[in-house]
Amino acid sequence: MQRYLVGGALRDEWLGLPVSDRDWVVVGAQPEDMVAAGYRPVGRDFPVFLDPETHEEHALARTERKSGRGYHGFVFHTGADVSLEDDLVRRDLTINAIARADDGTLIDPCGGRSDLEARVLRHVSPAFVEDPVRLLRLARYYARFAPLGFRVADETMALLRDMVASGEVDHLVPERVWAETERALMHDEPQLFFYLLRECGALSRLFPELDNLFGVIQPIRHHPEIDSGVHTLLVLGQTAAAGDSLAARYAALCHDYGKASTPPHILPGHHGHEAAGVPLADNCSNRLSVPKAVRETAAIVTRWHTHIHRMHELRPATMLEVFEGIDAFRRPERLEILIAVCIADVRGRLGFEKRQYDQPATARAAFEAARAIDAGRLAASGLKGPQIGEALHRERINAIAEAIGRR
Repeated sequence: MQRYLVGGALRDEWLGLPVSDRDWVVVGAQPEDMVAAGYRPVGRDFPVFLDPETHEEHALARTERKSGRGYHGFVFHTGADVSLEDDLVRRDLTINAIARADDGTLIDPCGGRSDLEARVLRHVSPAFVEDPVRLLRLARYYARFAPLGFRVADETMALLRDMVASGEVDHLVPERVWAETERALMHDEPQLFFYLLRECGALSRLFPELDNLFGVIQPIRHHPEIDSGVHTLLVLGQTAAAGDSLAARYAALCHDYGKASTPPHILPGHHGHEAAGVPLADNCSNRLSVPKAVRETAAIVTRWHTHIHRMHELRPATMLEVFEGIDAFRRPERLEILIAVCIADVRGRLGFEKRQYDQPATARAAFEAARAIDAGRLAASGLKGPQIGEALHRERINAIAEAIGRR
């Protein structure tokens, strides 16, 4: 029995990146050998074991055979007869198909080290097309590594297009799509994930709401980039640059979906795109099984983001409508996410990256004034039932008006 460090740990080490997880392949062992050595089995689809001291994953060397469509359509074989090279050549990318023995010996049957030095993302074999998750994972790797100078090999891009054309991508499990998307959204340049999906044709299958935005024009005075799809990904990039949360980044992705349904006769304007975008954002979220809190935030941002842009024009009563509409008095973090996306929305335009944007200060001042009104005091004053709600509403409007100097 011999173990080898494999995959991402070696790749990131050579790129000078932090190594968070170390995965190992074990050759010449059966599951019972691992258990006897004190390893704890955790794998469901194939034998994976945790080291009793480091808790790092150790997988038995394996081969795989395609048996059906999609991510689960594989039959795996493990055993003492499976070599390290057998295991490496069934991996996705050459830069992930490298192993190192405990004595430092490198095993690199696919030329991964050369591709690392050349900054190329290349598939190991034609078997890449058999697992559609690999397309998503490659797009995520591109988002992570393109800033370091990586590109996708031409033959690999052709393979991605074949996967889309053959319908293999259509068999992706929604949970897997979201899992890879969630990780991609948290990279420094998540917009590159979606650009690669669009280049290979997968965006229209996986994110049709986003894909439909490309080619939809906007007023050049406000949007020098003109294209709604380009603008959306610029906004996403701004949320990442600001270090915003997953909820804010996903909301940025969804916030302008309604522009794709704007009637042609009112273009390049997009009056009403906010309300039109809510069902589209919900459809995308439901299809991908996006977590509830993230899904709800995306719908809220889609519906209300232009109200923050117009904060200097709104009446106090309308400001209160915004705060109540997003349930900010119970969930104040929603206002902060809405503001974060609005800042990104303003600056996610060509030449607007440093744009001054004072509306958030007005929104926060108005909200804090409204939140300071004590409902308990009103109840103690003798008001009953609906009278308390009416008085609270009235006093909050007055407080907002006084705070921002507007009646």
